[in-house]
Amino acid sequence: MSIQHALLISLLEKPSTGYDLARRFDKSIGYFWHASHQQIYRELGRMTEAGWLSATEDSDGGKRLRWLYRVLAPGKAELARWVSEPVEEGDASRALLIKLRAEAVIGPHGVDEELRRLIVEHQGRLDHYLEIEQRDFAARRMSHAQKLQHAVLRAGILTEQGWLQWANEVLPVVEAAKRSARK
Repeated sequence: MSIQHALLISLLEKPSTGYDLARRFDKSIGYFWHASHQQIYRELGRMTEAGWLSATEDSDGGKRLRWLYRVLAPGKAELARWVSEPVEEGDASRALLIKLRAEAVIGPHGVDEELRRLIVEHQGRLDHYLEIEQRDFAARRMSHAQKLQHAVLRAGILTEQGWLQWANEVLPVVEAAKRSARK
């Protein structure tokens, strides 16, 4: 997942100075994806050079020079491109959270398809975990080691069940937004 895309979303929500953006980022997207302030400033520079952002002087009363960043059309197009592509590596479920935030700002761009794909993936993982549980931990009497191994497996089962419950609640919301955008 790219910090650049997360920053584009934040700047589409509200054009900001680097300092204000870093503070907002910490209080929103930063809860599930961390970026240092130094990293944010470095990426703002790269994105400005790439033509995704404009940076205009923003005075804070004469104390120091600050730059106010706004997303330009090429930046919005890049965000739309990224949202519409499936995440193939890393933590796709976490990237999905950023993509949902993007759709809230730029409208539907295929997150429903990504969500359905991830539901199938997570359901497959849950089914596999449940098979292991049935096969390896069905005995009434387990050794201490087996109980601990089962506890680890149960953490995975509960994680997948929770994620699937959340995803199945979100899917109708995403689908309704897509239907509404077509009208």
